[in-house]
Amino acid sequence: MTTSINAAAAGTWQLGDRTVNRMGFGAMRLMQNADGTPSDRARATTVLRRAVELGVNHIDTAAFYFSNLRSANELINSALAPYPDDLVITTKVGPGRDPAGGFHHVHTKEELRGQVEENIRQLGLDHLDVVNFRIGQTLDRGDGSLAEGFGALAELQAEGLIRHLGISNVGPDHLKEALDIAQVVCVQNQYGLTTRREDDALVELCAEHGVAFVPFFAIAAGAEAAAVDEIASAHGVSAAQVRLAWTLHKGPNVLAIPGTGDPAHLEENVAAAGLRLSDDELARLDTIG
Repeated sequence: MTTSINAAAAGTWQLGDRTVNRMGFGAMRLMQNADGTPSDRARATTVLRRAVELGVNHIDTAAFYFSNLRSANELINSALAPYPDDLVITTKVGPGRDPAGGFHHVHTKEELRGQVEENIRQLGLDHLDVVNFRIGQTLDRGDGSLAEGFGALAELQAEGLIRHLGISNVGPDHLKEALDIAQVVCVQNQYGLTTRREDDALVELCAEHGVAFVPFFAIAAGAEAAAVDEIASAHGVSAAQVRLAWTLHKGPNVLAIPGTGDPAHLEENVAAAGLRLSDDELARLDTIG
């Protein structure tokens, strides 16, 4: 990979009053390796600093991203503070973890205040740029209202602890409900070429309201489809890069946040920002989902 690789190649989007490159970075994979062993601290630090060098100015994290030895927020703080002026750090609240790692979910104002303040403290900030209210403890989306929790975050926003609000793990009705409470700058859901394609309509709904759609696990795949491999081969890139490029082609409001703890994989992911797929290739890929 060359130094010409840059996250800006995918263009930009507005998260409220903050401009971000559409190719970002997710911090979840920084704490441990794929086999579950602890990550190397120096390597994780290298990945974060290299991401910023490559033009990444949107990093997704959470206080509940931690392992027995590593905390994503602490790694971000130690690697990047004092932060570049254009860097936007997005975090999420709702799910919480006890010191042993067990998950629970919170929704009252005081519980959420504690989570917001925990993120602020760990990141070394005086407020958070973007906070997503995440529904549920798992990837299974609930059908219930998000009004209590999201409304509580809107009150914390009014107090100055949060700049902008988003929602996560949601459906179209949740977005409509949230928009009646406060401005929503982003929706963050699991989504990809072969994952939860029912959210195609939600991507379009977000675009109609000027809301960013931020898929996580966008390059996760089971058995790779032949079309992905063939298109990757034609462009001289990896299947993961094709999946990322397909995601970014879904609309100008779609932001990518692929995560990795490997510097080489980081460069490969960011390089996908400049990968252009033809209409025929996109149509072929769409038949997979």
